[in-house]
Amino acid sequence: MASNSASEIVDAVGGPGNIASLTHCATRLRFQLNDGDKVDKTAVEAIPGVLGAVPQAGDRFQVVIGGGVQTVYNEIMALPVMAGGASAGGGADESIADIKARERAKGPRGTNAWLDSLFEFLSDSFRPILGALLGASLFITFMALMATLHVIPAWNAPGVTLDPSWAFVNLMWQCVFVFLPLMVAYNASQKIGADPWVGFSIMAVLMLPSFSGLATGVEKTPLFGFQQAQVAIVQVWGLPMPIADYSSQVFPPLLMAAVLGLVYKGLKKVIPENIQLIFVPFLAMLIMIPLTAFLIGPIGVYVGAGLASALAAINSFSPFIFAIVIPLAYPFMVPLGLHWPINAIMLLNIQTLGYDFIQGPMGAWNFACFGATAGVLVLAWREKDKQMRQTATGALAAGLLGGISEPSLYGIHLRYKRIYPRMLVGCLTGGLIIGIGSLVLGLPHGITTQAFVFTSLLTIPAFNPIGLYLVAVAGAFVVAMVLVIISGYKNPEPAGAAVAAATAGAASVAPGVARDSIPAVAGGAELAGVAGEGAATATATALADRPAAVGELIQLASPLDGTVVTLDQVPDPVFAGGVMGPGVAIEPTGDTVYAPGAGTVVAAQPTGHAFGLQLDNGAEVLIHVGIDTVNLKGEGFDVKVKNGDRVETGTPLVTFDRAVIEKAGYPLITPVIVLNGDTFDTVDPVALGPVTHGSPLLDVQKKA
Repeated sequence: MASNSASEIVDAVGGPGNIASLTHCATRLRFQLNDGDKVDKTAVEAIPGVLGAVPQAGDRFQVVIGGGVQTVYNEIMALPVMAGGASAGGGADESIADIKARERAKGPRGTNAWLDSLFEFLSDSFRPILGALLGASLFITFMALMATLHVIPAWNAPGVTLDPSWAFVNLMWQCVFVFLPLMVAYNASQKIGADPWVGFSIMAVLMLPSFSGLATGVEKTPLFGFQQAQVAIVQVWGLPMPIADYSSQVFPPLLMAAVLGLVYKGLKKVIPENIQLIFVPFLAMLIMIPLTAFLIGPIGVYVGAGLASALAAINSFSPFIFAIVIPLAYPFMVPLGLHWPINAIMLLNIQTLGYDFIQGPMGAWNFACFGATAGVLVLAWREKDKQMRQTATGALAAGLLGGISEPSLYGIHLRYKRIYPRMLVGCLTGGLIIGIGSLVLGLPHGITTQAFVFTSLLTIPAFNPIGLYLVAVAGAFVVAMVLVIISGYKNPEPAGAAVAAATAGAASVAPGVARDSIPAVAGGAELAGVAGEGAATATATALADRPAAVGELIQLASPLDGTVVTLDQVPDPVFAGGVMGPGVAIEPTGDTVYAPGAGTVVAAQPTGHAFGLQLDNGAEVLIHVGIDTVNLKGEGFDVKVKNGDRVETGTPLVTFDRAVIEKAGYPLITPVIVLNGDTFDTVDPVALGPVTHGSPLLDVQKKA
């Protein structure tokens, strides 16, 4: 993305003065704005390189970029108008205290600000370590593949000793998950406004071998009856301290950080500013280390164990139901950030049970998501939609190779509402295959994995049984892809608005707009040919003067005298690439444009350069007189009709002065486009070469 695009993003979110702070995650720019109402969401989404935009309560705004988000973030921060950093960008004229006072006076924006804050806290505690988790999951998959191929023994089975070389490879992923609480503590503390290294240090106390050594010789017992939460109770200062294994735990650091944020704010209020650097961290650690060891840590272990037990009970009661519910729930959980706590439960399952039963059904959702993206990619190639092709290609690569759904979700699926229902059918298909397969094969826990992995093509070997998992994710992928290809993905629009937009001038049409964004118009009788001379004209009129039967071939009449050429001869990439739809172009020899059939004028531009017609048989026709002729502002055009007029075959639409257009240097070539061509089986030129108005121009066959 060029720096001018970075500048456009800043302008579209209200300018540098509206930006209180800016951060980024794996795929998105995350703005905290002074006034969320100043954002132009449409303008943001139109910027090249932007995959989508997500407004949130509390004046937060997210801009979805994809894998290149770091580069875009750096470009924005390097802009001269952002000098001093994004956190200062909201405030060339305001101090931090002024901003806080203004926000307090304004009050919460909307009733869901607290919920957005919770989701932001959960998401931002995990997202910065996404790369490390993804890398570790690939190491795990590699170990699982080696065990499947009998190169090494079951690497994670109890009592198995690996050769030092393979044991070292095993350490490459264990480092991430063993010390995961420290990473989460750092991110969560930073998010909550506390010193992240203080949060790290507090959690590190519970990770010390010496801390665990306090329980040497003490038998572990279930915490409040939960088998997943085994603790040893030791006496410290005469008080009972539960000591647990905190490796791979995430709920204890999340709860610790939440409380630490409150403690930090309180200490900063009572401690003079000139000595805060010394005493705030010290007193925070003095308060939080015992509080975390005695209370917060065990509560976090208990919360995680409780959630894990609840999900395990559902899965034990009916793996069939569980396999269907999980993939159908994930499409709604991921946009809210609710999937991150589930990831924590997966880790806890592996730690306590030795396997996880959630990731298998989750794979059905992921591959249905990627399948829908593949369907969009196929349509983008078919429609020569370069921008969507690039978006879908990047999102599909991130999904199939990395197991990351956000580029697909935010870049495509949430922008086009037609995709979600088709994707849910894919989720259901994958879930049914897993559920039925589990019943047939007698799998008490469904598909399981002994390691935490991202569900991608590369991690398929980590699942057991691999055959059932492979069939399920393939089914989810193919069903979602096929349904999107069949139905299309563009959001329906009112026909009049769509045609009006199309006739506003080719140069104003974004290259990403494809013809199936303009729906077929319901109803319709005839596509009338114009009255003319000769058998060909009579045939066209006869075919078009009655209702078109299903599968019948009808003909669209020529609106001009001239020479018919293919669209790729038009000196405009939108028309030449077929973006607006199928059709032909005419090099005019006359000076009048006629209606090619009976219908209604949906859009008659006052400049006379373009007309949108909604014909009686449902065909939507765009006639664009010349290229860039909108710049003449009506000079040389005598418009004969207006919006809403009824026209018949041969009704004059406009007369143009060839000399004026040619003197201005604009091409006279006139595209004739069937905007809703995807509703027909064929839209083909009758013949290339000389043509008179009223003669057959296009063969159009109605779909069966």
